[in-house]
Amino acid sequence: MEAKVRRSFLNPLISVVVLTRNRRTEAMRTVTALLHLPERPEVIVVDNGSTDGTPQLLAHAFPGLRMLRCESNLGAAGRNIGAAQVGTRYVAFSDDDTVWQPGALADAVKLLEQHPRIGALSARVVVGEARTLDPTCARMAASPLAAPDHPLRRLTGFMAGAVVFRTALFRELGGYEPRLFIGGEEALLALDMLQAGYDIAYAPSLEAHHLPSPARDSALRRCVIARNAALVAWLRLPRREVIAATWRALTTACKAAHPGEDLRALVHGIRWAARQRSPVATRVLRMREAVWNAERGHAASSSMSSSSSPSCDLKHN
Repeated sequence: MEAKVRRSFLNPLISVVVLTRNRRTEAMRTVTALLHLPERPEVIVVDNGSTDGTPQLLAHAFPGLRMLRCESNLGAAGRNIGAAQVGTRYVAFSDDDTVWQPGALADAVKLLEQHPRIGALSARVVVGEARTLDPTCARMAASPLAAPDHPLRRLTGFMAGAVVFRTALFRELGGYEPRLFIGGEEALLALDMLQAGYDIAYAPSLEAHHLPSPARDSALRRCVIARNAALVAWLRLPRREVIAATWRALTTACKAAHPGEDLRALVHGIRWAARQRSPVATRVLRMREAVWNAERGHAASSSMSSSSSPSCDLKHN
């Protein structure tokens, strides 16, 4: 059944950009849910060069839907294409298998209106039919970084498929670096936001539901994430982190299905990143160190607790 999108009644403050590629079923489910949100945001879909008819299906099912078609797969930079078309003060990003829940976007607008130093809000993400809290969100909730002027925990990163930005700030920072494609691509943008003096905050009242698509290449993703971590280190982080991240990327590339190709991509990327190098300030590094120390302490205490407790303890089932 066709569902016509009526632009005259759209939310004047917040829009949603959805990134998709070759996932017709997931994209249909996500767009249907977003169009039924009580906040009535404009939904802008960026199709990253699908070959399975995704854009045609969405255009037919939702006449009036803003559909931006990329000729090729731009990776995370496809979100930049969508953000460039946003006419509202705030923009929420959603992957094609992640849906903002009713009330989340209204809360995002309130928080960003009340606290001008917050540049981005990372949502509370629940996963699967059981709606289990994403482990990354549990770590975010335990962040040691308190803020002097708002009640939310500050972060040094965010979840790219469930985040709300100030639109002007996203554009000012340049959005996602195309060379990072997809896989840890948010790390560079997060560092640049902190360097610019804005907070990234964890907002548990903003809930997004993630129904992971089976269409994933985990091995390839691991390799890209390792490579991107090395490139981000070369671009923004101290030499000691550059060495560690580069070693991890080399090790991962050597174990990949196509080691020669992956190693060439890594070397090419490092040459580019070294030319663009602009390290972040000490205050940003201190924030990262505080978060890292807290997570390491939490992991150590969890390990001790697990080893001293019976594996059949009902509290852990």
